[in-house]
Amino acid sequence: MSVSWMDVIAGALKFLVRMFWHRSSIPSEFFFPIACDIWTVLCLYWILSALRTKPVKSRESLGQRVNYVLPLALGLTLLFNSRAHYSWLGMRFAPDTIAVAVTGVVLTAVGVALAMWSRLVLGENWSAAVSIRKDHELIRMGPYRIMRHPIYTGMLLGLLGTALVVGEVRGLLALVIVGLGFYVKACKEEAFLAREFGAGFEAHAKHTGMFLPRV
Repeated sequence: MSVSWMDVIAGALKFLVRMFWHRSSIPSEFFFPIACDIWTVLCLYWILSALRTKPVKSRESLGQRVNYVLPLALGLTLLFNSRAHYSWLGMRFAPDTIAVAVTGVVLTAVGVALAMWSRLVLGENWSAAVSIRKDHELIRMGPYRIMRHPIYTGMLLGLLGTALVVGEVRGLLALVIVGLGFYVKACKEEAFLAREFGAGFEAHAKHTGMFLPRV
C-alpha cells in the first residue's frame, strides 16, 4: 500500500499534538505559540534581507510615517499581547476548537510564505519606509503580476490566521486596524511610484489589484 506525502504530514502533526498536548489542553493556548514562531521566522528573514538594499534616492519624512506606523503598532499590540482582552475585546468570535486553531495556523503559514516570496521577488528595491531607491525597478513578476502589494496581502492573510487562533474580538479589530495602516502606506507608495515611473506604473495599475488580483 502506497503512502502519500499528505499521510506522512498528517501523521507527523498527530504525533506532535499528542506529544505536546499535555502542556495545554486549550487549542488556542497550544497553537498560538506556533503561530508566533511562524511570525518569528518572517521577522528574522526581514532583518537579514534588509542588509542588502539599494541606496535611497527619495524618502518620506519621519513625521509622515506616523500615519501608518501607529495603527500598525496598535493592531499588533491588540493581537499579540495576551493582556489586551479587556471587556468586549476578549469576547470570542470563533469557537476554541482544534479545527479552528489548525486552520488559523495554516493561514498564518500561507500568508507568511506569500509575504516572504514577495519580499524575495522585490529584492534590493524593498524599503521599510515609503521611498524610491537609486536604480529602482518596477517589479512586475511573481505575485506582482497580479497584485501591487502582495507583501501586505500575505501579512493580512497571516494576521487573519493568527486572529482565528486567538479567537477573540481583539484579533478581528487588530486585523482591521493593521489593514487600514497598510492601505495608507500602500497609497503613499503608489504616489511615489507614479511620480518615478509615470505611464509605466499607470499601465501596471490597470492590470493589477492593490491587495487582491483584479477581477
